[in-house]
Amino acid sequence: MSTLHVYAVVLWGVTRRAGWRCLAVAIVLFMPFSAQAGWDVVEAQRTVAYGLAAIVERHLQQVPASTVALDAMRGLADIDPQFAIAFQGGRVRLSTAERVVADYPAPATDDVESWARLVISVALDAGEVSPLVRDADVERLFRAVFEGALGTADLYSRYAGAAEARDNRASRNGFGGIGIRFELVEGEALIVDVVEDTPAARAGLQADDVIVLIDGKPVRGLERTEISARLRGAVASALIVTLRRAGKIVEAKVQRSLIVPKTVTETLDGPIAIYRISSFNQRTASSLETKLRETRERMGARLKGVVLDLRGNPGGLLDKAVAVADLFIADGPIISTRGRNPAANAVLTARPGDLAEDLPVVVLIDGRSASSAEILASALQDSGRAVVIGTNSYGKGTVQTVIRLPNDGEITLTWSRFHAPSGYALHGLGVFPVLCTSPGQKGTERGGDWGRVARTLDIWRQVGLEETDLRRHLRDLCPPTRRTDAPEDMALALRLLGDSPTFARALAAEAVRAKQ
Repeated sequence: MSTLHVYAVVLWGVTRRAGWRCLAVAIVLFMPFSAQAGWDVVEAQRTVAYGLAAIVERHLQQVPASTVALDAMRGLADIDPQFAIAFQGGRVRLSTAERVVADYPAPATDDVESWARLVISVALDAGEVSPLVRDADVERLFRAVFEGALGTADLYSRYAGAAEARDNRASRNGFGGIGIRFELVEGEALIVDVVEDTPAARAGLQADDVIVLIDGKPVRGLERTEISARLRGAVASALIVTLRRAGKIVEAKVQRSLIVPKTVTETLDGPIAIYRISSFNQRTASSLETKLRETRERMGARLKGVVLDLRGNPGGLLDKAVAVADLFIADGPIISTRGRNPAANAVLTARPGDLAEDLPVVVLIDGRSASSAEILASALQDSGRAVVIGTNSYGKGTVQTVIRLPNDGEITLTWSRFHAPSGYALHGLGVFPVLCTSPGQKGTERGGDWGRVARTLDIWRQVGLEETDLRRHLRDLCPPTRRTDAPEDMALALRLLGDSPTFARALAAEAVRAKQ
């Protein structure tokens, strides 16, 4: 019997022999860890309590601690499906098809700490009769418990263990690396790209080099994640990379630096600057601003417009999408967020004096443009700064906050909804393009009936969250479709920027009008 398990027996008064209660005191004094897969039960309880409290306090929907904890317990069935949890008459019952394993008095509805202790007690009792639970490591427990707790919340709340969370943080904030992309080819790590102005570029690494050794250790046959882990490390730390280049062995000393994945690429089509934004991370806004500033200085009055290509962009950091919008909007709201927790409520506005307030803009979206990409598109559309072309966007209009847990994992938790500047909720609706490129929806592509487009947008901006049938109907007017590389959409954007009268009519159709 485990330490916390016996300790929990005392706390929860599970029906046991009196002798077991006496034994519990001795075991608590002398056994710091659970017998189950080496769990540190105190740390396990601390992590579970922290996570459950965060869900109860911050989630968009109000859910009592008891409900969250019971769902967490039911998550144990992910480890061993034989277990069931019942809650009736103020008691919690852990059972299998054959028998009742344990029965516990339920804590007060909103007593998070006590419910967290009960979650761990249930897990330890389950481990007494299930080898699957007994042999599961604590990370497996956390995943089962938190995925259970979040399973009925929404599609976007999720748990990441410590290793996955480190990768997530690196994607958001950057990591100590060298700046290459590689592929595994016949068991070897082939460099396919060296990012400019990174340690790898400065050390002379080249595309088509094959990585043979990292710090003297061979990499052939390793998984991609293992090679990536060896290349990453503390910022300013050094590593020796041995390469095979054109049949010769080359050695390079590389000093790691902060690497933030590249998210903005620029191409020019005559007088039009095209910026593809793949996602939003710490450097997206500053990268776009730098590229656009340099292009304006180089081209001057010859620069006639901008295309922001957000097709396939799944989102990312909210504040960076807002910063991108602020490059093009002189003043007024960019987005508002509304949630149950007071800290989730905000109105984010543009500041005057920005870089591209005078340039005509077209925004390209498709069915995979989501979240922060939809914030940018709706802000530019509602502010009268851009014409939106493509298909209806994904419709992911909720905000997630990231909660770092004591085990170094994290919970990504939905805690508010996005509302466009005109007031409509993006969730389940998305952004409406005034020129639709969905297959079979070609009328508006030729200019169409701008009055009808304007009336549709009026309805779009007034539909309520609860009007699910109408929201579904509106989405079907230009069905969300994947068009990430569709050349016709880009060609349409370029034609529109070259046709000032049509651009003006499209912009007028997008104008926000008073609610009827």
